[in-house]
Amino acid sequence: MTTLSITDGQVLRPDGTVTRADVLVDQHDGEILEIGTDLAGDETLDASNALVTPGFVNGHSHASMTLLRGYADDKRLESWLSEDIWPAESELTGEDIRIGAELGVLEMIKSGTTAFSDMYFEVHEIADVVEQAGLRALLGFTAITVGKDDDGARADMVESLEVARDLDGAADGRINTTFQPHSLTTVSEAYLDEFVPKARELGVPFHFHVNETTNEVDPIVDEHGVRPLEYAVEKGLLEPEDFVAHGVHVDEREIELLAETGASVIHCPASNMKLASGMAPVQKLLDAGVTVGLGTDGAASNNDLSMLDEARDAAMIGKLAADDATAVSAETVVRMMTQGSADALGLDAGRLEEGAPADLAVIDLEAPHLTPRHDLVSHLVYAAAASDVRHTVCDGQVLMRDREVLTLDESAVLERAQAAAAALVDRIDG
Repeated sequence: MTTLSITDGQVLRPDGTVTRADVLVDQHDGEILEIGTDLAGDETLDASNALVTPGFVNGHSHASMTLLRGYADDKRLESWLSEDIWPAESELTGEDIRIGAELGVLEMIKSGTTAFSDMYFEVHEIADVVEQAGLRALLGFTAITVGKDDDGARADMVESLEVARDLDGAADGRINTTFQPHSLTTVSEAYLDEFVPKARELGVPFHFHVNETTNEVDPIVDEHGVRPLEYAVEKGLLEPEDFVAHGVHVDEREIELLAETGASVIHCPASNMKLASGMAPVQKLLDAGVTVGLGTDGAASNNDLSMLDEARDAAMIGKLAADDATAVSAETVVRMMTQGSADALGLDAGRLEEGAPADLAVIDLEAPHLTPRHDLVSHLVYAAAASDVRHTVCDGQVLMRDREVLTLDESAVLERAQAAAAALVDRIDG
């Protein structure tokens, strides 16, 4: 057994308190052995003048969309998708998706994220990047049937099933999978009726977009006579292990259904604000007992993958949505981006305590914007930035030490990403 000691830091405990302590990690088993004082390890990470937090869990992302960062901004969601994003995605190659995933994963490591859920295509390429980079991930192939003939639609649904089956448990267990119908308006009823039972037999969670805009609500009501989450229940899409992205336009009955079924919601405030999708009723969801996690969505609609940026957005917009300055508090948001997202994704992560997975981030506090240190939980949400992350550890392995990522060649990733993005735009324009 080799051990890692994160020394002389201030440790954020599961109850929200902060105590000065060392964290001793078993690197072979990837778990926390002890949190206490004077804990020596075979290897040491300096956490002096720093806050040791659980690694952040990005509950909903499209990592490879980093190649489209800044490509199409300041547009409404429907036109953004139909005029820009979907045409661009039709030109993506497997190599593009791999390069975009490298860039996305690099950004996540540098901002303290240790686990993420991803929806995209060419998922085996993304899985290879995750294995190399050392993160945890919940991956799936996103199936869309609208606008396709039966062969194309069926191929998408079959691939979502096959990816969920074949990649589950990959990367020595750091990769798990989901079944992913894109949304209730982009997957036709007949295919849900056929494939949802097959996916349930696999025993994997379901992940899909829901109620992101009113245009994802009204068509369901018009066609089926019920709200989208009522329709989802009818189709067998909401079980305790399932989680939905966005949930902006949910009514009281839909909130009750989420609480009753045990399904979770991943809140993506930056994307929702940028696309003017609306303000999710996060405090109402939490008050009803719904598990709420936090996600960045894709870099094309955010435009970064920093969970610290997302945390500040969540706290701010949560107060506006509730018309209450006490709503969606800093402590609440910290839980959302750690244990909340982990619980939603079914991961045993998001907390610092003995026996827990050794997934953590070390936040450097030696900065003007983090001084004075009245309340470190408040600072984490309202003031800290991705560039303040000093070290990132996942599964007991050091992924970043003193801002240097050890599992990826940062300069090479940036060079490949810039070249791939430029070539992609040339193909689109051509």
